[in-house]
Amino acid sequence: MAPRLLARPVEARVAVLSGRADSLSDAALVALLVAEGSDEVGRAVLEAHSAPDALWRVSAEELVRVRGVGPAGAARLLACLELARRASAWPASERPVVSTPEDVVRLCATQLRGLDREHFWALVLTTKNRLLRMVEVSVGSLNASIVHPRELFKEAVRVSAASVIVVHNHPSGDPTPSGADLQLTRRLARAGEVLGIELLDHIVIGDGGAHVSLREMGVL
Repeated sequence: MAPRLLARPVEARVAVLSGRADSLSDAALVALLVAEGSDEVGRAVLEAHSAPDALWRVSAEELVRVRGVGPAGAARLLACLELARRASAWPASERPVVSTPEDVVRLCATQLRGLDREHFWALVLTTKNRLLRMVEVSVGSLNASIVHPRELFKEAVRVSAASVIVVHNHPSGDPTPSGADLQLTRRLARAGEVLGIELLDHIVIGDGGAHVSLREMGVL
């Protein structure tokens, strides 16, 4: 692959519009979003918040501290990051089979990367483990999520799901389950037994694809 290049603003815009965005460097792409193509500003953003991990975590307040980045540019960059999270879920033409912790990580890790709060999701599955829905159950604090079985299983019951897998992120980057995670997993498993909807696993995701399966730990 040819090296990706910085480019003057007009050249960068032409490259993107002609389908050659992959020829541009990270700094050139960031520059188009935050400062109308200023290479210097693009480099400054990436020096302060390197791609990909630090850039996923960046906030508007942090971006506007970089000289040359205003609120409008920060908003454009943050909107693109959010679109990238959403677009990375799965091909619209086929619902994925989710059978292993690695399947969950491939499906969810990119979207959960860089979030500064715990997001707790339920993957609602058919009898053959095909994904029916991905449901955001709750958004918690920096180190805790607040989840009630009623909210988790409501959508699963509505679509006649056979099973669910739950997943949440640890903003600290360390996927080691907390005591609260273990207690919640057991509580959700008991609720699923009553409803006839099996809790197949609970995956905790940290940085760089690091993850822990509570089923593999023997909690389920």
